[in-house]
Amino acid sequence: MNILSYQSIPAVLKDNAKKYSKKTAISYKKRGVFLSLTYEEFYERVLMLARGLRKSGMVPGDKVAIFSENRLGWAISDFGIQSAGGITVPIYATSTGKQAAYILNHCEAKIVFCSTKAQYEKLLLVKDQIPQVELVISYERFMGDLTFPVYTQYQLSEVGAPLSDEDMALIEGQIAKITPDDIVTIIYTSGTTGVPKGVLLTQHNIMINAEYGVKQMGVQQQEQTTLSFLPLSHVLERTGGYYVTLLGGNHIAFAENVAAVMENMVEIRPTSMVSVPRLFEKIYSRIYENVHQMPPLRRKLFHIAIEVGREYVNKKYVRHEPLGLLNLKYKFFDRLVFKKIRDRFGGRLSHFLCGGAPFDKTINEFMWIIGIPVYNGYGLTETSPGVTLCSAGDVRFDSVGKIFRDTEIKLADDGELLVKGPQVMSGYYKNDEATRKTFEDGWFKTGDIAKIDEEGFVYIVDRKKELIVTAGGKNIAPQPIENELKLDKYISQAIVFGDRKPYLVALLNPNIERIIDLARERNISYIDIEELVNNKLIKELFERRLAAINEQYPSYKTIKYFAIIPREFSIEGGELTPTLKMKRKVIYEKYKEIVDDLYVTNGNGMMSQQKK
Repeated sequence: MNILSYQSIPAVLKDNAKKYSKKTAISYKKRGVFLSLTYEEFYERVLMLARGLRKSGMVPGDKVAIFSENRLGWAISDFGIQSAGGITVPIYATSTGKQAAYILNHCEAKIVFCSTKAQYEKLLLVKDQIPQVELVISYERFMGDLTFPVYTQYQLSEVGAPLSDEDMALIEGQIAKITPDDIVTIIYTSGTTGVPKGVLLTQHNIMINAEYGVKQMGVQQQEQTTLSFLPLSHVLERTGGYYVTLLGGNHIAFAENVAAVMENMVEIRPTSMVSVPRLFEKIYSRIYENVHQMPPLRRKLFHIAIEVGREYVNKKYVRHEPLGLLNLKYKFFDRLVFKKIRDRFGGRLSHFLCGGAPFDKTINEFMWIIGIPVYNGYGLTETSPGVTLCSAGDVRFDSVGKIFRDTEIKLADDGELLVKGPQVMSGYYKNDEATRKTFEDGWFKTGDIAKIDEEGFVYIVDRKKELIVTAGGKNIAPQPIENELKLDKYISQAIVFGDRKPYLVALLNPNIERIIDLARERNISYIDIEELVNNKLIKELFERRLAAINEQYPSYKTIKYFAIIPREFSIEGGELTPTLKMKRKVIYEKYKEIVDDLYVTNGNGMMSQQKK
């Protein structure tokens, strides 16, 4: 890539529309079939939308919101808003009407794009709270309320009316006026606590992050196909997947939804994807579930292959030692075992880009072993997002890599990671106080506790606000313990509590499929999942599993008591952010009675409490 010679993101797209005119830019599924637009066609649709926005009264500098899941309309809207001189304000599709109303009011958006009737109806419920909204544009056709009219993106774009020379000159003239210092987007932090803050990111913030990230990773970007499934409202997907792909002249396909990702991978056969650790946790768990069902000989062969692979990836990518015969042994097992796994993901995946949350070393190493490298990085919405990233020739499986070019980092006295660099935001929109608190002598305070080794590899310990200080004065980072718990085949999700308490306790989501299999094997009868997880044999199983995990920790870091929550934490349940981070305070408040009971009764009443 070489996008830093351009003034803006739309300027790159304009050039790509000529350079890659007949090349596929975007694919999307409609009525069960993947359809595509070339770069030339996509750029034309972008200009038509920009024309419609200008006709509707939008002026440069206006904020325009997008309330939608990933789809073609999102991309056309985003590039169209920018091309008309506007500022894109994404809203997570999972947001409620009330949450959307807060963002719309705070950023003073007069125009909002929404994807479906369901999203429109969320806005309809709060229409009295968003009096400044003058225009609602939908990606689908449906009847709206007469008191809150809605138009389609096709209608706004006047797709049936070809672009005139005058239209082209006007819009491309506006594109030429965009400078690197212009705000491209205001992204409201999903936040595990508090009111969302609007992060101001410039064209330069995003473009330099995309450029430097690709170079740091060291992976060939030409002829790439990216499957996008993380929300485009999330800066990691938007910069690392969507912009990197389209600005690099490559092909991006939008997954139908999160549930259909595995199916879409086989259909699209992507070469690259962006993800958060939760996907890899599920992949790891699912593969080992399948291995568990194998005949003994095949199961043994798989484990031998993993051990050979572990030695291979550590020698090659970590220690940079000669491989010798190990190279041949790995190639043998790669053909026999790992290629079959990769084929389930379309067979062409060269790598994943990962960020957004702590990533367990064992699972990261496993992905490299099976031949699908995961380039783990670190960043925040406020840093566009990348600050650090592992590279093809420089990996530590428990690290988030080394710093980007032109970036500086240091640790505060308490271990907090501080950052300076061209990717750091210009501030929070209409929140000078929060901006002042976030910067100290020009350094951005990340809120994360980190370590930096002698080679420059960065290791994230935990969120500063989430560190547990026990009643005995011990400082404990809960996320590494939670990651270790999630490696157990019977545990899907885990969260640890213990701040100002005498010991640690945990809430566990069971791996339902494994628990059901176990119930079948041991003839455990039950009516529903809640009754099953309350069974004495299941409780004893989890006690044994936790006892084995506790053996690796000093006493003050062990989980003394636990409770099993018979359903997974989710976005819909309010326990996870749209980027799949656990909302520790929300989970505590939701299950406060259960957590407190673990301390009051020393765990004796934990199972009965779940039925209340």
